[in-house]
Amino acid sequence: MRRITRRKKGEPTIALINVVFLMLIFFLVAGTVAQPLDAELELVSTRDLEGREPPNALVIHLDGRLSFRGTPQPSAAAYVAALPPEARASLRIVPDRALPAARLVEISRALRQAGAGEVLIVTERAVE
Repeated sequence: MRRITRRKKGEPTIALINVVFLMLIFFLVAGTVAQPLDAELELVSTRDLEGREPPNALVIHLDGRLSFRGTPQPSAAAYVAALPPEARASLRIVPDRALPAARLVEISRALRQAGAGEVLIVTERAVE
């Protein structure tokens, strides 16, 4: 007579651990594809620099005033009319941070109606 021995089935946690381990190795390798910066390299800090608008941009102040290169502009239409035709294809505007969005949309719409091809909003990009 043979004795019937029952085998205990292994738990599937070993397979799960193997999959997680392989994923960990994959992400470690994939994360180091880019060459690291030199250890001696120090990046430039722009945190304390004074902000200045681009030279060819219409500045919109908090109270809605418009200025171009320090010169006040009476209206968006007058600003566009004073530009040469080739400069009207793409206009850059620098709005004040606290300018209401409705006023920004209103001025952008007025620029487009006055003949601007596209209106680009210049913003600050912070890299930390």
